[in-house]
Amino acid sequence: MGDPTFRDLNDIYYADTCEPLTEAVKAGAIQMSALARGHYPGQPLRPNEVPGLRTVGLWDASQQQDWGLDWHRNEGIEITYLARGSLDFAVDDREWQLQSGQVTITRPWQRHRVGKPNVGPSRLHWCIIDVDVRRPNQQWIWPDWVALSNDDRQRLTELLKHNEHPVWPAGRDVDDTFEAMAACVSRPDTRTRDSRLRQLVSRLLLDVLEALEKQHVVLDEKLSSARRSVQLFLADLDNYLDHGWTLTEMAESCELGRTRFAQYCQEITNMSPTEYLTSLRMQRAAELLLREPDLSITDVAFKCGYDSSQYFSAAFSKYHRLSPRAYRTARPAG
Repeated sequence: MGDPTFRDLNDIYYADTCEPLTEAVKAGAIQMSALARGHYPGQPLRPNEVPGLRTVGLWDASQQQDWGLDWHRNEGIEITYLARGSLDFAVDDREWQLQSGQVTITRPWQRHRVGKPNVGPSRLHWCIIDVDVRRPNQQWIWPDWVALSNDDRQRLTELLKHNEHPVWPAGRDVDDTFEAMAACVSRPDTRTRDSRLRQLVSRLLLDVLEALEKQHVVLDEKLSSARRSVQLFLADLDNYLDHGWTLTEMAESCELGRTRFAQYCQEITNMSPTEYLTSLRMQRAAELLLREPDLSITDVAFKCGYDSSQYFSAAFSKYHRLSPRAYRTARPAG
């Protein structure tokens, strides 16, 4: 079975590989102890060991590093705990400087970053649990070994799925549980490791549930709605302007019909899907014409999702009231 993927837009995203971390470990710049499966760094988990646990571990950096984990996504819920040091952390369009004793929680589809751009001296624990969800409006399915009651699973899902604040103070219980997990990970493989990890991860989830309930989390159910799916799609669309989008493809990317998708797009952008896509392409085209003067008009057209330079030139002229060539000449870069 291949590594997990998830769809956002009409494209396939692959979960982060943490390659900079792997290279830093190889270079001896950082200490890491981790168990993992698939693409994540660390000692491999056995095939039937803690199904759904993608990776658990920690890094310990005693000095400033020359790497960071740039914008990425994970296929599961990622819980991290900063035991020592400080770290720059960002989710979507918000940034924090994490301090020791803080925990971060990102949902499966959330774009996030660690370092700005590099990470500093820090001891960071992490755990990623796959709940088999690839879009914000899908049901979360917890691994069956998670030792929480049905009510507690439902409450934890509600708190994580509808909460837009990813950074929280951690209690002593979270610290103790992550350190116990680190001890389990660092020991040689034993026959009972599977059982111990199941217990510890379940304990962590219970610790997180209790910590969030103490914080009086304000929930926003819109985060898991169909409208939220469209918001996420439109936010990322700028990264995929070279694709030849149709209204049907855009709607299917959000698992919606064409009419409903168009309604949400109008609400969010005050434009139809076609108008919004065109506006993004025309802005990108203008940037490329000025920033990359060696690009031909045809190349700019292709990069902006047009398969015909004539059609692109007509659209550009209508939008900017200048032909691409005239625009490039009239507005020198800078």
